[in-house]
Amino acid sequence: MKRRRQKIYAFIDASNLFYGGEKSLGWKIDYLKLINYLKNKYKVDKIFYFGGIEIHGFKYDYLKNNSVPVKRVREWLEEFVKKEGKKWDEARLILFSKHLQRIKFYLKLQEFGYDLFLKPVKLYYQEDGTTQRKANCDVEMAFYLMKEKENFKKVIFMSGDGDFLPVLKYLKEMGKEVIVLARGPRTAREIRQFAGSDLKDFEYLREMIKMEEKKT
Repeated sequence: MKRRRQKIYAFIDASNLFYGGEKSLGWKIDYLKLINYLKNKYKVDKIFYFGGIEIHGFKYDYLKNNSVPVKRVREWLEEFVKKEGKKWDEARLILFSKHLQRIKFYLKLQEFGYDLFLKPVKLYYQEDGTTQRKANCDVEMAFYLMKEKENFKKVIFMSGDGDFLPVLKYLKEMGKEVIVLARGPRTAREIRQFAGSDLKDFEYLREMIKMEEKKT
């Protein structure tokens, strides 16, 4: 009887790993190159991507859905801008356009083979009158790490958030191999200590996974 190969999964905490976007990272990621790197280097079978998405009033049912349905959100927003866009000033149109571009980006990730777990971005009002947008996916990511633990032998954990330490320690105690792929300066000390030689600095992947600049 042929023994079934135990699988290798990757979990991406987008808000932690890519916080601040290109300005923070200093270069643009080619996500097709990234998924190919993970598959070639680590033989990854499945890649879970956790992040936030602006839905602008789209009716999302938390009880029925595990992730925001990106395609439906795009269709709803495109219809919404057709109806309401003429009333908006240039600043709002530009902002809305950026959000639509983000949705198209997520659709492209799906095409590449990422399993998306997207959470609606929520708006929080601060005491000083400013607003802050948040879509923290830590709980969802920890949940799926535990839910899927019987399906993988090795996990490529892409986050430097120290809050995940108890889950990572538990997975290692269960006999799982844990490799942390995170940005060195943004990796919590406890995660660095836990991972040891199994910590790989995401910054070193620059030449392998960066987006090539378009020639004009």
